[in-house]
Amino acid sequence: MTNIFYNQEDRTKTNRRHLPHWQQSGKLYFVTFRLDDSIPVNKLKELYKQQQVFIAKNPQPYNQQQQKQYNYLFNEKINIWLDNCYGQCLLAQEELASIVQNAIEYFEYKKYILDHWVIMPNHVHIIILLLENFTLNKILHSWKSYTAREINKATNRTGQLWQHESFDHIVRSPIYLQKYREYIIKNKDKAGDKALLSTSSIPLD
Repeated sequence: MTNIFYNQEDRTKTNRRHLPHWQQSGKLYFVTFRLDDSIPVNKLKELYKQQQVFIAKNPQPYNQQQQKQYNYLFNEKINIWLDNCYGQCLLAQEELASIVQNAIEYFEYKKYILDHWVIMPNHVHIIILLLENFTLNKILHSWKSYTAREINKATNRTGQLWQHESFDHIVRSPIYLQKYREYIIKNKDKAGDKALLSTSSIPLD
């Protein structure tokens, strides 16, 4: 299954709100989506300002060095903030985490195949292989809309549950895949019994 990794020659579709999103059909992704209160608004506003400066100075598509710099400046900072466990951390409740688990497992082998994933108290990390003709943005929308409705119902709350934007990277090689798997496991270790982990692995042969 060597064709599941990022291919520089393949057609790439890019959508962006505040962040760049690269799409290739039938590829492996590392995805993070988070609860709306998981990062303080003032931190996000400042980060988005810095991102706009970077994007203006570095037109897409990014080369490998630019992508590495982008990840270092922005994605790693987001991950540190998420690990600080801001907000109500609703997903630390087993009942609510199970709603998310049921959603992400529902269309497995129909629209995608799951690799490692972890549901943390205020965010989710997933490695996912898209099947042909299915797009990541539609899959994420279905997960978020269903889980928001069910979690709001279970907690007698209303309003936005998830941050609108997610973070996603097309996995570039088996080496990167292993790094993402290790990162997911380390996240579970940090949160202990407040996180839900799956370590199923997509075979590469």
